[in-house]
Amino acid sequence: METLRSLVPSINNLVVFEAAGRLSSFTSAARELGMTQAAVSYAIARLEEHLGTALFLREYRRVRLSEAGERFHADVSIGLSHIQRSARDLRAVATGSHVTLSCSTAFASFWMVPRMARFRAELPHIDLRIQTADRDLDLLGEGIPLAVRGGDPADWPNYQAEALAAEEIYPVCGATYLTQEVRPQHAQDLLSHQLIHLEEPFRTAATWRDWFSAAGIDGRRVPKGLQINDYVLVVQSVIEGQGVALGWHHLVERLVDKGVLVRLTDHALTTGMSFHVIWPREGALTPSAVAVRDWLLAQRPAAPG
Repeated sequence: METLRSLVPSINNLVVFEAAGRLSSFTSAARELGMTQAAVSYAIARLEEHLGTALFLREYRRVRLSEAGERFHADVSIGLSHIQRSARDLRAVATGSHVTLSCSTAFASFWMVPRMARFRAELPHIDLRIQTADRDLDLLGEGIPLAVRGGDPADWPNYQAEALAAEEIYPVCGATYLTQEVRPQHAQDLLSHQLIHLEEPFRTAATWRDWFSAAGIDGRRVPKGLQINDYVLVVQSVIEGQGVALGWHHLVERLVDKGVLVRLTDHALTTGMSFHVIWPREGALTPSAVAVRDWLLAQRPAAPG
């Protein structure tokens, strides 16, 4: 079996080839790589010799990839880009500027992404990686410094926790929904509407039955409706006018403020639980992770008065 080293004795020749193919110029590649044009030409010739095929067509005052060169360049570009990204990530971790935040897809989509411009402006030196998962991850096992998690900190003895947002839930619909349906004024009115249910597969989440029960209405009267196991899809369905869903205030607040979603009735379910920023008790956070944690907590609404 032929090894990569036997096919391409110098990996540097692949770097030269990628640049020359991307720029369609040996001279431009030499300038980018800090080499002479003759050195670039020699590296390409050596690569062609070992592969047994012409990678470039030499024309008057220009070069362009041959058919074989185009195919090879596509694969080399992908491979080198993966290596570059991995090397960049490793260096970021080593220098402490790389921070991973674990959270739900809903939190990433509706809370974090709208604040990313502010994050980059205030913490420009930090490379943030948002890692979403269907279930809560073992931060220690995964080597993740920070997470956002809903529930009771007493259930997470291995983590320190700081509350980020209280759990407050109220019904929302899309703006177009009210052009077709009479706006419900009271909790009781929602029993006759098309309700969209979140079927959370891994995490505990409040249900329509919980919301109606908190309003003094028998939860057994809740009508069945569309059931979705992903909150991002729940919100998208609501925006498209498919019905009414429960809105977690810290996630839908901006969409309500923009008029994309409409809050219905005055009743809200407050569970007494909160969503927290958590980090392992074992070991110390890097300065960058501390900065991200403190930035997240600084986004909390100011206390009244």
